[in-house]
Amino acid sequence: MSIQSIINKEIFAPSDQKLLVSIEVRRRNKRKLPFLSASRKGKYATFICLSATNKLPAQLFITKVKQFEGSPRFAKRSQWTVEQLRQVNGINPNKDCPEFDLVFDRSFDQWVAGSDAEKCMFIQVLYHACQNNWMCKEGPANPGEVRDPQKPGGSEGRKGPAVPRTNFINCQSKLMEDACSMNMVIYRCKIFLNRMKCSMLPPPRRRPAAQGKSAGVKSRTPSPARPARSGSMKKAVRRASQALGERGDRLLRAEDKTAHMKDRARLFSDTANKLALKYSC
Repeated sequence: MSIQSIINKEIFAPSDQKLLVSIEVRRRNKRKLPFLSASRKGKYATFICLSATNKLPAQLFITKVKQFEGSPRFAKRSQWTVEQLRQVNGINPNKDCPEFDLVFDRSFDQWVAGSDAEKCMFIQVLYHACQNNWMCKEGPANPGEVRDPQKPGGSEGRKGPAVPRTNFINCQSKLMEDACSMNMVIYRCKIFLNRMKCSMLPPPRRRPAAQGKSAGVKSRTPSPARPARSGSMKKAVRRASQALGERGDRLLRAEDKTAHMKDRARLFSDTANKLALKYSC
């Protein structure tokens, strides 16, 4: 069972919510809390989660979940509604980067995701979830109409104040207006490849300070099994990277072919309408 499934089962399912997306993050600037004793400090993993209620109208929540070292369970720390989220800062609108900021009514967090793909996937899901939430709560008269609360008469026909909107700044356009499902598939593949690579590579070992300093003691040569194991890991990572690149190329070709078929279908529809108008007279 994946980490996202475990978090959904332990944290959100008892509250009648469903988890939309979750990513592991760490702070860019660690907070210094001098009043905490050293014994209470411990290592932990932090996850930022986006969830929605199962009951309609759905409510969106952003939750901070932690897992302390040595504990298999997850603990919910903080939770905000999407209306309390004032700003999402993608830091760099020109290229992928793992850094992003979340600004709430009374808090401001600077995060670094585990990878660029995790951050892009989180912002893409968050943006579309917020957009659907705004449309459902504002309820435009026409499906294609988007109301602007700043325009006069934009809030007519609604009871109560206008729905506060989250401001997305410094975010790439592919994550927002022109985003498509192809990007989500590519991001999930990159996340899977990155996690597989991290799980296969062994953690770095610290050598003792006194090793090799005593006279007459020769350093031990590595066993022949270790180079073979590292070589197999490199081959597996290389094959996975090649498979991911080939899959991305196939997805891009499929997207181009779909766009070409869409243009031809539109041209055929226009020609059919012209012929119908010509022979109907």
